[in-house]
Amino acid sequence: MNDIDYSKLRSLTARKLINALRKDGFYLDRKSGNHRQYLHHDGRRVTVSFHRPGDTFRTKILKIMVED
Repeated sequence: MNDIDYSKLRSLTARKLINALRKDGFYLDRKSGNHRQYLHHDGRRVTVSFHRPGDTFRTKILKIMVED
């Protein structure tokens, strides 16, 4: 199903994660408080929750986001 090598996954800041999503074709669909939902044209959806753009997502959280 997923052929991602999680051993190479590193922590990312919210800013870097959002930039990576945008480069992959995601766009901001809606925003509510500290939750932002990004939507891709093929229907994929990613919710990113953070308080400050410099907040760091640890590898475990990134893995959960990728698998959902």
